[in-house]
Amino acid sequence: MDTAVRLVVLSVIFLASEINCQEAILHISNGNTEKDYCIVHNHSWTPLPQRLDNATQYPLVNLTSTLLCSKAGISPDALTGKAVVVMRGDCSFSQKALVAQSLGATALLIASNKTMVTPSANESEYAKVHIPLALMRYRDFLEAQQVLGEDMQVKLYAPPHSKIDPSIAVMLLIAVVTVALGGYWSGACERKRSEERKREERGRERCNVRDRLNNVAMGGAGDNKADSGELFLYSPLKVVVFVALMCGMLVLMYYFYNVLVYVIIVIFCLASASALFSCLDAVMEKIGCGTISFSIRNWNFSVRSLVLAAVCISIAVVWGVYRNEDRWIWILQDLLGIAFCLNFMKTISLSNFKICVILLSLLLVYDVFFVFITPFFTKNGVSIMVQVALGPDATGEKTQGNMVEVPAEPQPPSEKLPVVMRVPRFSAWAQNLCAMQFSILGYGDIIVPGLLVAYCSRFDVLVNSRKKVYFASCCIAYLLGMILTFAVMLLSGMGQPALLYLVPFTLITSAVVAGCRREMRQFWAGTTYEVLDSSREPLLPEGRTDNCVEGEKC
Repeated sequence: MDTAVRLVVLSVIFLASEINCQEAILHISNGNTEKDYCIVHNHSWTPLPQRLDNATQYPLVNLTSTLLCSKAGISPDALTGKAVVVMRGDCSFSQKALVAQSLGATALLIASNKTMVTPSANESEYAKVHIPLALMRYRDFLEAQQVLGEDMQVKLYAPPHSKIDPSIAVMLLIAVVTVALGGYWSGACERKRSEERKREERGRERCNVRDRLNNVAMGGAGDNKADSGELFLYSPLKVVVFVALMCGMLVLMYYFYNVLVYVIIVIFCLASASALFSCLDAVMEKIGCGTISFSIRNWNFSVRSLVLAAVCISIAVVWGVYRNEDRWIWILQDLLGIAFCLNFMKTISLSNFKICVILLSLLLVYDVFFVFITPFFTKNGVSIMVQVALGPDATGEKTQGNMVEVPAEPQPPSEKLPVVMRVPRFSAWAQNLCAMQFSILGYGDIIVPGLLVAYCSRFDVLVNSRKKVYFASCCIAYLLGMILTFAVMLLSGMGQPALLYLVPFTLITSAVVAGCRREMRQFWAGTTYEVLDSSREPLLPEGRTDNCVEGEKC
């Protein structure tokens, strides 16, 4: 019974989330060949069937040599019971529709060489038109003529699409898995570093040499770089400077987008190739894939590293060359983006919960300001964050309320910043036929909470938490925050600053766990690390540094 009730509730939610879009599909056939094309209509004016099976088929009459602003020169018998295609121009859509309707036409297609917009008319005109009316690209009609010939049959239908698109679930999976893997990797590096410190301590005891490594607290001077290549951020001032630089960079991107976008693309190719190499190399190391080494003129090379480097560079180059191919390049961009986020979370480590609170809180304000506040200052009313993420010259569908604009001619590719995960909207068939539609999620919405998840994972190692309670609870909080983000986005119908929901969820959850375990003081202040300060390292009498290894007599 409970299962049946849940299915009914889910079905009602799904059906309620279906909306009628202004894009529709023109299905053309000649008995042997079929093709679909994008058309734009006004659902509130001339509604179309939602399924191809329910659509009525009409013979198509080609009147693109006329504008159909009057009946002059047209025989009524030529259009009776048929669909007609005419050129756009000179008179209103409603006038063309009334003329076609008076001549007995059953549907009107208006071929356009301009941007296709949702057809509209005066309120008094709406009730007079009773036949379907839609705009199509003139180039699509010419292509249909070339492929299908003159004897064409057409059907017009507008499949509704659901706000709850499967792409959201894919995006949620990518985000949560990336954050969880990044946190796990950071914790594994912490565990390895802890074991190495213990071995070094045992080696120093056997050597009976005074410990010359300086134990520096995380709040000491300087950014500490661990042996694993991790960079520890500890200073609140540097965190503030980092956020200020991010704000400045975003503003510069807004005003100098057409130049800086290429700089970011080059940097992304280099950084993502390096990150993908690090990720794949770690996987190979984990599964125990051995390496074969060889030397050339005193240079040592690893076959595994060379192969991985070639693969990673090739993937980055392919993405760079075909970055504007929307149909499939999003797969490579997401792959490189996942590797970039993982490597960032593993490399950049927040030293304590205090730094986590400062950084995440500042970035929360940053995200909200550039999404919600900046539209009041921009000329087009679009937030700086959205404008930079999508690009100022982004082609494809642009929607404002119930009005839709679709380019009638091929547009030059618009460069976009590779700083988002992209997944095509699977249920938006008509929209994807007009222009590829994507669900997007910024890298920052993964990396910023991911840095806190990584700190929780390392702290589990430092306090020897076998159940990884900090890491697990923070990952669950991130999942719930993402679900809330998508829910608010669907209900409001507009993009949301994800950090507005992710930051409170993850920070509050981590603080509650630390409070319940009575470890808040240690969680807040972090734990000391052993780092090597080479500027203070004394030399041995022999003039060398002390690098005793096990078994060596010092």
